Amino acid sequence: MQRNNLIATRVAWQLISFVLFFGLWELAGRWPISLAFPPFSKTVVALARMTANGSLPRAYLFTLQPLAIGMVLCGIAGIGFGIGMGLSRTIEWFSLPIFIILQAAPMAAIIPLITYIYGIGLTAKVLAVVVLAAPVIVMNSYKGIHNTNPSLIQMSRAFLGTRRQEIFKIMLPHAGALIFAGLRLGLAMGFIGIVIAELMITPTGIGDLITYHSSVADYPEMFAAILSIVALAALTLHALERLERKIFPAEIRGT
Repeated sequence: MQRNNLIATRVAWQLISFVLFFGLWELAGRWPISLAFPPFSKTVVALARMTANGSLPRAYLFTLQPLAIGMVLCGIAGIGFGIGMGLSRTIEWFSLPIFIILQAAPMAAIIPLITYIYGIGLTAKVLAVVVLAAPVIVMNSYKGIHNTNPSLIQMSRAFLGTRRQEIFKIMLPHAGALIFAGLRLGLAMGFIGIVIAELMITPTGIGDLITYHSSVADYPEMFAAILSIVALAALTLHALERLERKIFPAEIRGT
């Protein structure tokens, strides 16, 4: 009963925050604080219009493909490499500084370099997603393995457990929650990467819609495209967070 009340209270506050945010958006647009800032109502109408005429779905065909490819690559190679770093001192020594630098590097400077090397197109956009998402996924996977409770490993060795048993029965289960969290954070960075790539590398997808409607001063349509990608990212990340909480209870996640 108490848990249900807490959930209801949290949902109520979330609804209030949404109403307050979009209400302030509507007021700011009608003020107006800027001719380039439309009211929320006009943005929603533009979003419905772009969905009905097919321009928004067509744009997402170009946006989601490199995002999906990049995240699959990061999910497979990134987790594997992070686990390798956690298990091998040699791999850790050579790789850790690189991923620390990549996490801190300004992406606005790296993405034009990708364009120079690979040109415009699908490959460049996939690489933009990978460059932003991979460091987070790799580092979370590495930390999950590296921070395994030493007492659990000592216990395994005391009972003559093999290295394989240490990895698959202790380290990986212990690191699972942190690895999953890394995937969620990596996906968030992937969304940022694909939008930056479409704005800076090649005029396709949602980035093309944002650029085009901005250039012709169709500001409701521009904000509708921005709102759509933000909403998609938020809903996707929320779904992953719910899945994470279902797979890894609070006592496993340490929260």
